[in-house]
Amino acid sequence: MGLFLHVPGGREYLVQVPGVAHAPVDSKRLAALLNYALERYSRREIPPDFKPYEAEEVARLRASPLQDVRPVRRQLIVAMERRGLLEAR
Repeated sequence: MGLFLHVPGGREYLVQVPGVAHAPVDSKRLAALLNYALERYSRREIPPDFKPYEAEEVARLRASPLQDVRPVRRQLIVAMERRGLLEAR
C-alpha cells in the first residue's frame, strides 16, 4: 500500500478504489482506517514526507470513485517500476 504514496495519483487511488470509496463508514473513520493500515502493514514503504489522511480529503476523493480501476492501477505500477520501487515485468 505504501508504495502507491510514492507516485503521483497513488494517494488518491488508495481512497478512490471502489471497495474503499464505498466503504460503509464515514470519512473520518475511513481516514483513520487508511492511516492505520498504512502504518500497520506498510510502515517501511511510507515516504518520509507522508501526511496522514484527513476526513476532508477522504470525503472529497471518495466522492469520485474510480469506474475502471485496471488502467489506473497499471499506470501507477509503471510509475513505481520507473522509480525502481518495483521490478519491471
